[in-house]
This record gives sequence, C-alpha cells and structure tokens, in this order.
Amino acid sequence: MRRLLLPLCLAVSACMPVPSPDTATRAAASVTSVSGLPAMKSFATPRPMAPVVSNADLARDFLDLAFSLESGRALPAFTRFEGPITLRVTGSPPAALAPDLNRLLHRLRSEAQIDIRQVSGPQANITLVAIPRAEIRRHLPQAACFVVPNVSSLREYLSARRSSAVSWTRVARRETLAIFLPADAAPQEVRDCLHEEIAQALGPLNDLYRLADSVFNDDNVHTVLTGFDMTVLRAYYDPSLRSGMSRHDVAARLPAILARVNPQGETLPARDLPATPRVWIDAIQTALGPGASPAERRAAATRALNTAMSLGWTDHRRGFSHYAMGRILQGVSAEDAQDQFMWAQHYFAASPNTQLHQAYVASQLAAYAINDNRPEDALALLGRHLDTAARHENAALLATLMLLRAEALELSGRVSEGRQVRLDSLGWARYGFGSDWAVRAKLREIGSLNPLKGG
Repeated sequence: MRRLLLPLCLAVSACMPVPSPDTATRAAASVTSVSGLPAMKSFATPRPMAPVVSNADLARDFLDLAFSLESGRALPAFTRFEGPITLRVTGSPPAALAPDLNRLLHRLRSEAQIDIRQVSGPQANITLVAIPRAEIRRHLPQAACFVVPNVSSLREYLSARRSSAVSWTRVARRETLAIFLPADAAPQEVRDCLHEEIAQALGPLNDLYRLADSVFNDDNVHTVLTGFDMTVLRAYYDPSLRSGMSRHDVAARLPAILARVNPQGETLPARDLPATPRVWIDAIQTALGPGASPAERRAAATRALNTAMSLGWTDHRRGFSHYAMGRILQGVSAEDAQDQFMWAQHYFAASPNTQLHQAYVASQLAAYAINDNRPEDALALLGRHLDTAARHENAALLATLMLLRAEALELSGRVSEGRQVRLDSLGWARYGFGSDWAVRAKLREIGSLNPLKGG
C-alpha cells in the first residue's frame, strides 16, 4: 500500500488499498485541462545524490525488497528480465509522458546500467498502456496506475486477472508485463507512476517503511527514483545474479556485488534499524488511507505514535508518526497539530536522508506562521527547502512552498517580490497539480492563510 504525502490539505495523489494486495497501484485524482495560466514548467537535469548507506544495511534491504511482496507474501525465487529490455507505449499518452519517459530511461541506463530502450514495434517486454482514468477505475476503483506480469494489454489483463497467470508468486523469469497509466492525469502523477511502476517492473516488488531515501517505501515521500533506488536496481541487474536464485544464493553473492556498486558503503557503520511491526503499519495505513471515520483515523494515528514511542524509535518513522498525528489533528486542534509537526521536525532533523521529509513539515509550520502573522518566521522555515523540492523533482511541493513564500513576502511588506514569486510558482503548479481548478484551488487555499486577506 502506497501513499503520497502532500503539504496542507489539497491531496493530489495518494495510493490506497486495491482489490488485489499484490498489485501495485497509485490512487487517482480528478484532472481537467489548464487554461489562462503561465506555461507549464518541467525539470531538465536530474540531480540524484549518491546513497549514504552501509553495505551491511543495503544487503538486508535488498533481500527484503527482492523476496517479498508489499502484502508481506514471500517470493520463492529471485526474478528479473534477462538480456536487453524493450519498452513500448500504447494507447493515448499525454504530451508530457514522452520527455519524462526519455529522462527516466536515460537514468536507468546511465545510473543503474540497465540495458533498456524504447521501441515502436508491436511487441516489447514492457508495454505502457495509457488509458483514461475512468477505464482504470472501472476495473480497480481506487487505482491510478498498476503493473501486471504476463500481459501486454488491458484486454489480456481482464481475461487473466482472476487466474494465477498474473500472480507475481508464479513468475519464474520476467519476460512480458504491462503498466497501466492514466492518460488524463496531472503530469506529475503520470511521471510518478512511470518511476514507481517501471521500477517495480524491473526490480523490487516490496516496500519498506524503514527506508528513508527511497520510492520503495509506503509513505511515498519520494516520488522519483533516488540514488539509493538506482543502486538497488544496478545490483539487481549485476551479471552474477540470475532469475531462479534462492534468497540464500543471492545473499551469498551480495557482498561482492555491493562492494562494486556502492564502494563507499564498505566502510560505513550499519544502522541496523529494527523491522517495522505490522501493528504500526496497519495503524498508519488506517490513519492516512481511505475508508475510516475521523474518530477511527485519530485512534489509528494514536496507536501508531504510541507504538513508535514504546519501541523507542528515534529514526524517521518516529518523525512520520508525529507527522501523521499532526495531519489528523489539523481539523481538531491547530495548536496540538502544530506541536506534532514540531516533534516531527525534531526527529526528521536527527535522522539521515530526511531532507524531503523536512520540506513537507516546513510547509505545515510555515502555514501556521503566516496565519499567525509571523512572516519572517515563515520565510526562515521555508529557506533551503525550495531547493530540496526542486532537487527531488516534486513540482507540487515546490509550487506550494513558493506560494507560501509569496504570502510571507507580501505579509512582510515586500508585495512586488511576493507577486513575482507567486507568478513563478504557477508553471510548477501546472505540472504538479495539472488542472486549472486544482491550481486555482491551491492559490485560494494558501492565500486564505494570510490574515491581511481576511482568510
């Protein structure tokens, strides 16, 4: 189960439970066409950072990612594509898909050293099927995108979906699969689907909450492949591994593989974070997922936080527990919610690889500062996080931070500067939120925080 965290209240995309626990999906968001706004901006040059992780930790992470599904179900053997990988696009892809796909494939070739290329013929190992989101919802109501083995079209999937043919536990070697994408989603949502689903198509099918710097994490803080993820994928396609190997066989080869792909990790001490218990996972998913009442969400968030505290956690999961509680309390007590966000910032700041987590928290705390007529505090909070959002290619977060900065500047008397920042933010908002109404709703939402505007 995967979720995407967005600052403030306007959720654009959040992964939720789907009928099959072994199908990776992303939840849908309503999108219309954009008009009357500045030209959409997009990210040009990727800026991934090399992972800072001990190879002892990385070996454990690799095995847990490669030999389990998100549902917790064990996989009997290691599987991947063997030989060059081809990919094709079918359906009605949106205009932004092609450049985002090209950039992703280039990264996979250069960073993960995977032999993958796009083809135009009628057959390929991976088929990206771009179809209306209504079509996806008709078959998986809560999904925005998903990946299925052993099929190449929606018709094939619908014919086989109740059979073992599309079960990952029955795959001995990856040869053919399909990724279903919403053709009418916001550009960032489509891009995020590309990264997550292609990564799962190629490599790990599991997610781990203990990973702070990865898309292979159910909290979905990261939405594009990180340096850590590329290192995992590079190890996945190391020549010394092959489909059919057991967990024991892979574990025996990992030390030499990781010494090659992550040499700096040979001398780093292991953090050896404890496993994440099911009680905490279930509580977080109830608190932030669909279907629960406000009272049930609050009770679940309390359970998650109490579990984190009782286990003595001080890593990013403790921070995430406070963040989740803060989100739940926003509609109940602004003061208590703000306290939880401050605790979240405390634990995120004390944990490595949490710059993006801290950017999300900064958006929350800056909103309170603006609403309390403390523009200088808001500007100080936002500071470095604009570059963090840009470096992680999160246009929705970047636009939100810029809009908050614009309100803080205007509140401090720097009106013309604030207006320019707001104007500059709209191109990113178009990429991040997609539709005219969503962009304008975000403008109204953040503008309403400004006490001088009577929000």
